[in-house]
Amino acid sequence: MKGRKMSGTLEQWFLELPKADLHCHLDGSLRLDTLMVLAKEQGIGLGSDLPEELKRQLRLGMPCENLADYLRVFATTLSVLQDTASLERTAFELAEDAHQENIRHLEVRYSPALHTERGLRMEEAVEAVLRGLFKAQQKYGIGFGVIVCTLRHFPLKTSMELAEVAGQFAGRGVVAFDLAGGEAQFPGEPHKPAFERAAKLGLGVTVHAGEAAGAASVREALYLLKAQRLGHGVRLVEEAALEKEVLEKRIPLECCPTSNVQTAAVADVASHPLKRFVQQGMCATLNTDNRLVSDTTLSREYARAHFEIGMTLAQLCVVARNGFEAAFMEEAPKKQMLAKVDEELQRMSRVA
Repeated sequence: MKGRKMSGTLEQWFLELPKADLHCHLDGSLRLDTLMVLAKEQGIGLGSDLPEELKRQLRLGMPCENLADYLRVFATTLSVLQDTASLERTAFELAEDAHQENIRHLEVRYSPALHTERGLRMEEAVEAVLRGLFKAQQKYGIGFGVIVCTLRHFPLKTSMELAEVAGQFAGRGVVAFDLAGGEAQFPGEPHKPAFERAAKLGLGVTVHAGEAAGAASVREALYLLKAQRLGHGVRLVEEAALEKEVLEKRIPLECCPTSNVQTAAVADVASHPLKRFVQQGMCATLNTDNRLVSDTTLSREYARAHFEIGMTLAQLCVVARNGFEAAFMEEAPKKQMLAKVDEELQRMSRVA
């Protein structure tokens, strides 16, 4: 973190903070050693058998020219995630890694359509991920939800199919529908029928917006796609009236500082508007986005928010609570989880 060494006490505080990660892509968050093992098992060449060399080759955690440049790594990760065993394994390990840093609720998103290159059906891709997450829940007690993504460059037919598949698993682990991909090149409007269908099937709606494109993409997400949460939303700052509306409606923002620097959505972590959002009273949350591609953890994101954005520990307690408040959960279990989290956050804020 720009050469600043974190004290053991603070490091432990960030680790022990009860957290929710609402914006985490499965195909961008597998372990590096798992990527290498799966590639070897499947006969897929990665270019290097050495972890550090592979990290450099894939430029993990390094700045990119833009979102499109950032997304190039997914061709590599997706190549090893084309069967049920690999999907179940990576989902379990992701939840296991989250548990190790006291993430109590994890929402994992991905597009089942991207895992059908070797004949897997989209339903099978969902079932495999759910199996992995349920196993982690049984072993560690971590709460989870799955968010099915469609991509902006997909035809409407595919988006409609994805909405239907997601709806089949509503109430069985799948909690929401999302639009991801290159927002600067592809508008969201063509996917409107799919989002209407997802909502009718009882799914929550979150949309990537205000990252690679400006505030207009946020307006489209809210008005046309009826987004209940915004993925990133950092460019809200470009339009004061829209920013005020998001504040007044308390629409949650899924902020991912390290990722936003990599995709050039913000110049550096210190420039990220997370602190501004929190000071205004917005429901801003802190998330990893892609643990592997961004070479990060959620504890590290909280540390960077403190050391580089300049947020107080008390403000980070607010951000942590926002994560649970904004989760796509049924009201009864959400209230129960919030009651327990509030007790812990009160204790941790006193230490802060």
